[in-house]
Amino acid sequence: MSKTKTPVNPLLQQKKRRITPGIIVVIVLVLALGGGVGVQYWRSHSTVEVSSNGRPEPTVIEGPGTAGKGVTVGKEGAKAHIDIYLDFRCPHCAEFEERTGATVDKLVQDGTATLTYWPLVFVNPDASPRLANAFAAAAANGKALSYADEMYADFSKSWTTDQLISLGKQLGIDDAKFEQAVRDNSYGGWLDTVSKAADDRGVTGTPTVYVNDKQLDADNLTGEGLQKAVDEAVAAS
Repeated sequence: MSKTKTPVNPLLQQKKRRITPGIIVVIVLVLALGGGVGVQYWRSHSTVEVSSNGRPEPTVIEGPGTAGKGVTVGKEGAKAHIDIYLDFRCPHCAEFEERTGATVDKLVQDGTATLTYWPLVFVNPDASPRLANAFAAAAANGKALSYADEMYADFSKSWTTDQLISLGKQLGIDDAKFEQAVRDNSYGGWLDTVSKAADDRGVTGTPTVYVNDKQLDADNLTGEGLQKAVDEAVAAS
């Protein structure tokens, strides 16, 4: 015996088709939002791990705090001098560090060049000043180069205040004054003078690099370009 099929209301079918894509969109948005929250939580709470412990740390020749002066590291008497204007939240600076970090470290360690960091704070109004201030506090404790290298090495990290303090401890800075300087933005006034000095020199972006007062063009912001510029500076001195 055959069964009579109940006719399907086409309006109901239409209604179902209209609702289904909307539900899918909502689900996708919820998943994306949840994923974004998860990534941000990881960036802000991930453990700090360092790779530079045990290597020689160059002497801090000029520490933070002198108005209009950057942080200089290396060996007195070097024939070449490198000025790097950077922002610790600048992705191009992170790329520059990746391309040239090994070259810069070697030139400083072997006494070929001294290096002056000029930390600027315009890329991220919240994070840039926080990281630059922590760098200054680390430099005051003799850890300028390692601290800067480690922040760039884990650029995806948020570098919260607690993470910045943890980084200092991992590098051997276990000092209450360091922690207080990081929490209190103790070098904020000095950073303002560094920014003014950069403006006076005509620096308009980061990274900006000088070797013996000669600015490197964008094509030479590589390990090879930097090495060549230093070699020429040494030969001319």
